[in-house]
Amino acid sequence: MPEEPTAKAARTATTELPEPELFARGSLKLAARLFGPGNLRADQAQVDRLRSFAQEADPLADRLAAVLQRDPRARDLFEHALKHGVDSLDSAPEELFEFFHEVERTPYWVDHDRIDRGARSIVRTGVIGLIPLGDMSLMGGYLASRAVKTLVGTGDLEYEAARRLAETAAWWIDVTTPGALKHGGDGYAAALRVRLLHAHVRAAMNRRHDWNYDEWDHPVNQVQTAGTLLLFSQVFLLGTRMLGVRYTQREREDVLHLWRYVGWLLGVDDALLPADEDDSWRLLWLLAATEFIPDEDSRRLARVLLEQHAVVGQRFGPLNGVIGRAAVNLHAAVSRMLLGDGNADYLGLPAARMSSAAVLTFAAANLLAETARQALPGATTLQRLLGYRSRRWYLKQVTRALELDRTYSRPVRTASGKAAGSPAA
Repeated sequence: MPEEPTAKAARTATTELPEPELFARGSLKLAARLFGPGNLRADQAQVDRLRSFAQEADPLADRLAAVLQRDPRARDLFEHALKHGVDSLDSAPEELFEFFHEVERTPYWVDHDRIDRGARSIVRTGVIGLIPLGDMSLMGGYLASRAVKTLVGTGDLEYEAARRLAETAAWWIDVTTPGALKHGGDGYAAALRVRLLHAHVRAAMNRRHDWNYDEWDHPVNQVQTAGTLLLFSQVFLLGTRMLGVRYTQREREDVLHLWRYVGWLLGVDDALLPADEDDSWRLLWLLAATEFIPDEDSRRLARVLLEQHAVVGQRFGPLNGVIGRAAVNLHAAVSRMLLGDGNADYLGLPAARMSSAAVLTFAAANLLAETARQALPGATTLQRLLGYRSRRWYLKQVTRALELDRTYSRPVRTASGKAAGSPAA
């Protein structure tokens, strides 16, 4: 007897999808088995629900960005509201009041004590935390070929790569500093400035005559923003753990709580904000299965990122080439720890056994030091102080070497200037 259509549809909807490349082999497969909540595989219905957000943007930010595009003087009102609240303004465009009245209605689940504890756990990693930020989070993000189209479309990461990467790190430091995410704080302001940046870039991409909505989805959509959030949160935690950093369960959950609030400030839909570590694992699997599918533009940006590491060797005179190659190989080895050999080979990351051995040796030594830290009274407080100072040192160095744009407006200008061109040009 033929199967009833409704029964067949129900069975199809619950069929699990195959394991994505990112989870099929390598370190992430092992990490998922050791630390994950069990079976991560999603069914087609769950994928369809996630994919529906690929056509969703951020209406509040989009309307405000349109006002600022027409009247740049409104930018001063935006900056004033960031620091003092929108109700301190006597008059302002309706879209500005609408935006901030929603932002200032803090969700019930936000716990600033937990956020500050999470920030202190991140601060403790110091400059070590910057290693997975670039080599795992950003490099891993290049696997998402649809999101990459916007990055290439702005041209900023390719032609202003060093400065833009430093600005990303500075933004990350701003939002992960204790107390900075309270209303009026530096992290709160940084998150909302980037939310507005996303809206401006989205508008610029929407003005392009060649944007392929069928292939690339809506530019800077909800799925892509949630994916970026996960790269800075769950992937950061995984990356630092692979490098030997140790966290308690409570510390990891607090770090994810911090990023849940950052995601909310960035305009991510509540349905896409992981509430805990299990949620983060499952969302990462879904994104790996549907978004992390690299193409030639992924390879192009990966090459640019590696070239920035080679610049390190330019200060060593006759050893320039040797030091530069060593830096590239070391960073590539860190990337391979998370991405696996298949993805790393596709992106063109070099494979060097000595570099991989050096990274594993560093991770083992760091794990021993972290184990001692957890056992020694006062060691965690001392490590947090050292981490705080090393982050400040990093900011001082990159600010001296590069002219950082902490308003995050340069990509807006670049995207606007390229609005009629080809994203792959």
